[in-house]
Amino acid sequence: MHRVIQSFLAFALLALTACYTNPVTGRRSLVLLSQGEEVTLGQQSFSDIRKKEKVSTDPAYNARVTRIGQRIAQAVGNELPDAKWEFVVFDSPELNAFALPGGKVGVYTGLLKLAENDAELATVMGHEIGHVIARHGAERMSEALLISGLGEVAGAVVEAKTDTGNRQLFDLAYGGLATVGRVLPHSRNNESEADRMGAVYAARAGYDPRAAITFWQKMVSQKQASEKGGGKASSVSALLSTHPADEKRISDLKALMPQVVPLYEANRARFRDGPSSTPPATPASKAAPAATAVPTSPATPAKALAPRRP
Repeated sequence: MHRVIQSFLAFALLALTACYTNPVTGRRSLVLLSQGEEVTLGQQSFSDIRKKEKVSTDPAYNARVTRIGQRIAQAVGNELPDAKWEFVVFDSPELNAFALPGGKVGVYTGLLKLAENDAELATVMGHEIGHVIARHGAERMSEALLISGLGEVAGAVVEAKTDTGNRQLFDLAYGGLATVGRVLPHSRNNESEADRMGAVYAARAGYDPRAAITFWQKMVSQKQASEKGGGKASSVSALLSTHPADEKRISDLKALMPQVVPLYEANRARFRDGPSSTPPATPASKAAPAATAVPTSPATPAKALAPRRP
C-alpha cells in the first residue's frame, strides 16, 4: 500500500512539473525529458544516420531542400528553441523524410521525385518538423517510461537520459527513420496534429498548404499500387509504416484549409520575388552543400489555430 501511495505521488508530481503546451495547437501533454536532453539525443541519432546512410551530393536536390528548409525555419522561429538547423538529402529511392530535435531534417531523393513542386515538399517537411515541435517522440518516450514502472521513473528520468537503453527508446519513439529496424507508428491524433502544424508552417513560409492534399492523394495512389502488387516491401513502405495514407486524412486536410489558406495569402507576397512556391517548381541551378545550418528567427506573427484541450 505504501508503494502504491508513493507511485501515485510520484505520478502527480510529474504531471504537475512535466506538462508541455504545443505552441500552435495549444494541446498539453506529459513530457518527462527536457528539451536540452531531447536535442542531445537528436544530435546523436542524426550523426549516426549520416554515417550509415549515403548523403546525396546532387546540387539541385540539396539546393531545393535547403531553400525550402530555410524558409520553414524562419516560419518556425523560436517555437523550436536553440535549433541548429541542418537539412540533409539522403540518396535513396525510399519515399521518406524525418526531423529530429535540434532542427535536424533529412529528406530522401525518392520523396523529392514524388513531391513535384516546392509547396508539396514544404508541407511534408513542415509536417515532420511539426512532430518535433509537438514533442511527439518525447511524449511517447515518457509514456514508455511510465509504463515501465512509476517507482523507477524519477531515477530513470534524472540519471539516465543518454544511456544506451534510452538511445534505443529514443530511436524507437521517433518513427520514420530508415536506419531503425523497428519504429512505433504515430497515433492518429499525433498525425492529425502534425498535419495541422505542417500546413501552418508551410503557409507562414509562403507555400500553398493545399499542396498537402495533392501530396497525400499521391500517397494513397502509391499505397493502392503497392497493395495490388501483393503488399511487398516497396519504396513507399517506410513512410506509410508510420504515416497512414487514407481518405480520412485527406478529408481532414480539406477541412483544415479554410483556417490556413488565409495565412498563406497573408505571407505569399513576402516571397513573391523568390523561387516559386506553387507548381511547377523551378529547378535549382546553383550547388549547395550536403548539409546547411541556418539561424532561427522569430516566427511570422499569425493567428493561432483554435487550441484543442485534453
